[in-house]
Amino acid sequence: MPHVTYIGPDGSGTTVEAQLGASLMQMAVFNGVPGIVADCGGAASCATCHVYVDESWAPRVLGPGADEDAMLDCAASERRPTSRLSCQIAFSADLDGLIVHIPESQG
Repeated sequence: MPHVTYIGPDGSGTTVEAQLGASLMQMAVFNGVPGIVADCGGAASCATCHVYVDESWAPRVLGPGADEDAMLDCAASERRPTSRLSCQIAFSADLDGLIVHIPESQG
């Protein structure tokens, strides 16, 4: 079964079964992962689904598009080189085992 692991600010992990084509935000919300607020429902207009892609996975996850890049500047937590909006990362088979870290604050 493909999966994604979300690491909370306290270091605790939540691993969920992944669905092809679903966004990381959708899977987090559906599975009750704490720390992913998703106020805008996935429209990339609120930055409350901000995550840090684990360094080991960063080369496999494409960088943000222009709109996402601009929205990341509005994120409540520190922006890092691996910052992404989880609503903008669609799960694919090559992301099986992906690890993302949830920042301290989303809003």
